[in-house]
Amino acid sequence: MRMLAPFLSVALSTLLPATFVAAEVAVIGSAAPDFHLTSADGQPTSLSQFKGKTVVLEWYNPGCPFVKKFYSRGDMQRLQRTARDKGAVWLTISSSAEGKQGHISQKDAPGAVQSAKLESAALLLDPSGAVGREYGARTTPHIFVIDPKGTLVYAGAIDSEPSTDPSDVAGATNYALLAIDSIAAGKPIEPSSTEPYGCSVKY
Repeated sequence: MRMLAPFLSVALSTLLPATFVAAEVAVIGSAAPDFHLTSADGQPTSLSQFKGKTVVLEWYNPGCPFVKKFYSRGDMQRLQRTARDKGAVWLTISSSAEGKQGHISQKDAPGAVQSAKLESAALLLDPSGAVGREYGARTTPHIFVIDPKGTLVYAGAIDSEPSTDPSDVAGATNYALLAIDSIAAGKPIEPSSTEPYGCSVKY
């Protein structure tokens, strides 16, 4: 692990202000809140339509350096493909409000999918921030994993290396993949929660 404490203590204190408040209702071990959003290709999409499958929710902001860490060299796209190959549904969610960094309009959404080379099942638009607040999404990325019964079983960081350096991805423990594999093996999710890192969600 790289010693990035000085950088992160400044960066995260700036990106995650103490005044952030979310009307969080998503609780690990309880049913994940259903939601209804529109995908980049204009399709209505709900969590409930994926009942019976493991679902990963990834909060996304293409302008965030922590997000760029995973997308710049294709690591996130590979992870999304791996999840799909394991039978999981990966949903990328943008909760950036209009006029703020990372906002994606319905018109621009198809181009955003292409430019990022997304491999997730869908890019979902949440410009009001309602779904993000419901889940308590604080950062980009912030990961939530829901098991086939619809129970929220993991929430937190995508991996164990809170940096913006793409070279750190390979040696990190990926918590999203760990949760997917644990669900498939019928094992407890360990850890079930971690502290998320990244840029603050731009509500």
